[in-house]
Amino acid sequence: MPTRHGWLVAAGSVALVVVGRLFGIFELHLVAAAGFALVIGSVVSVHRAKLRLEVARALHPPRLHAGAPSRVELRVTNRALRRTPLLTLRDPVGEGRSARVLLSPLRGSQTVRAAYNLPTERRGVVTIGPLEVEVSDPFGIASLSTRAAGTTDLTVWPAVEEITPLPHTQGDEPHGGVDHPNALRPTGEDFYALRPYVEGDDLRRVHWASTARRDELMVRQDEMPWQGRATILLDTRRGAFGGRSFEHAVSAAASLIVAANRRQFLIRLVTAGGVDTGFGAGGAHVEAAMEHLAVVRTSDKGNLAGTLVALRRAGNGGAVAALLGARAPTDVASASRLRSAYGHTSVVAFGTGRLDRTTFGPNVVLADDANPFASAWDAALAQRRPAARRPTAAAPAGGAR
Repeated sequence: MPTRHGWLVAAGSVALVVVGRLFGIFELHLVAAAGFALVIGSVVSVHRAKLRLEVARALHPPRLHAGAPSRVELRVTNRALRRTPLLTLRDPVGEGRSARVLLSPLRGSQTVRAAYNLPTERRGVVTIGPLEVEVSDPFGIASLSTRAAGTTDLTVWPAVEEITPLPHTQGDEPHGGVDHPNALRPTGEDFYALRPYVEGDDLRRVHWASTARRDELMVRQDEMPWQGRATILLDTRRGAFGGRSFEHAVSAAASLIVAANRRQFLIRLVTAGGVDTGFGAGGAHVEAAMEHLAVVRTSDKGNLAGTLVALRRAGNGGAVAALLGARAPTDVASASRLRSAYGHTSVVAFGTGRLDRTTFGPNVVLADDANPFASAWDAALAQRRPAARRPTAAAPAGGAR
C-alpha cells in the first residue's frame, strides 16, 4: 500500500507526464517513468516481505495508582529463516495517542526487546492496542501493516496520599471495633499481656512463673481479632462539585480506603449513585473498590438523601466519612446527622477557591484550593483525637463466669 509519500510521488509523476506532453519535453516522460517504477517496485517489495514474527506484550504493573510509573515491555522474535526488513511497531495508547518503536532488521530466530512508558497521570482505564507491525521500503514509498497483538487494559486507580486513618470506635456491634484487648476467655487466640487474677478467670490461664516472681496470682490476657469498620460515602451527583473538586473527592476516598486497610478495618464504599460494596477486608476487596473509583463519574441519577437515610438506618457504631461537594451546603448539613448512628463521623466538603466556614459549620472538614484534603483531614482528626474514647489496656475486664 503506498504511503502518503508514495502517493505524492505517483501524483508528481502524472503531473510530469502532462507537462511533458503539453510542452513536448521527452525528458519529463523519463523522470515520470522512473517515479512510477519506484512506486511499483516499492509496493511489490513490501508485499513480498513474508513475516513470521512472534510478538508478546506485558504491562508492569497492569494496575496502579495515578502518578506511579508503568511501562509496556515488548518481545519480538523472528521465526523465519531470512532477515526481516526495517520494522515499525505502532501501539495505540488510549484515545489520540500511540507508541512508535523502530526495530532494525532481525536475523532468523533472533529476539529483541523494547519498552515504552505509559501515561498514568489520570485515573481511568487505558486501552492499549491492537499492536501493528509495519513493513516499509527504504524510501518510505510503500508500507504494509499486520496485526501482531490484541488489546489489553491498564487500570489507573485514583492517586492516594498518606493520611490519618479513621479512628477505632466502641459500639454495641462486636465488629464495630475496639482498640484494646478483650476479656480473658478459654478460647482466646493471641497472647497479649499479663494481668492480676480476677474472680472467675480460668485457672488454666495462670502464669505460674510471673505469679512466683510477683507473689501475686497473674493470668494471661488474650486479644480477640476484633476489627474496626469504616464506611466511605462518595457523592456522585452532577452539579454538586465544581472544577476538579470531584477528582479530589475521589482521590480522598481512595486515600481513606488505603489508610483503613492499613489498620485492617472492614471497609465499605457507598456512592450516591447506588453503588455499595458492603463490608469486606483484604486485598481483593480493596482492589474491587479501587476498580470502581478508577471509572466513577458524576451523573444525574444520584440520590444522596436516600443514601443518607439508609446509612443512618444501618449505623453500627463504626466510623463513617462523607465526601460531598461544597455546592450543596444543605446536603452537607444532612450528612452531619450521621453522627447519631455512628461512633465517629467526618463530613468533608470539597470546593474550589477558598470555602467560607460560616456556611458549613465548625464540624465540617473543608478541602479547597487553599487547604488540600490531606492537610485539612489530618488537622481535623488531630483536634478531635483528645475527645475520642480510647480505653486503655489496663481497663478492668470481666472474666468468664
